[in-house]
Amino acid sequence: QVQLVESGGGLVQAGGSLRLSCAPSGRTFTAYAMAWFRQAPGKEREFVALIIWSGGSTYYVDSNKGRFTISRDNATVYLQMNSLKPEDTAVYYCAADPVRGGTKPEMYNYWGQGTQVTVSS
Repeated sequence: QVQLVESGGGLVQAGGSLRLSCAPSGRTFTAYAMAWFRQAPGKEREFVALIIWSGGSTYYVDSNKGRFTISRDNATVYLQMNSLKPEDTAVYYCAADPVRGGTKPEMYNYWGQGTQVTVSS
């Protein structure tokens, strides 16, 4: 069983920064892609960013380009979030899949439990 463990969420003022981390635990796991999604209260889970493990190609939702950066180091994926806005408030989820990747939640087999990010105005 593969588990993804997220960390790094918290409360930050608008304009501040946070860095989220996600690492797999349990059995050995090689991802094809890892991604970050987020879900605000009353809203659907939405794509934030993804990284293709081999080669490091990245893809972002347009609204986050220039503010968020996804990266990887060994088995850990990071999401650096700068210039945070109140509308970034959500539970952020890490996702991974061994064979595919994309912008839709159903493309990922493994998920973390989520980490809360709250941006105050």
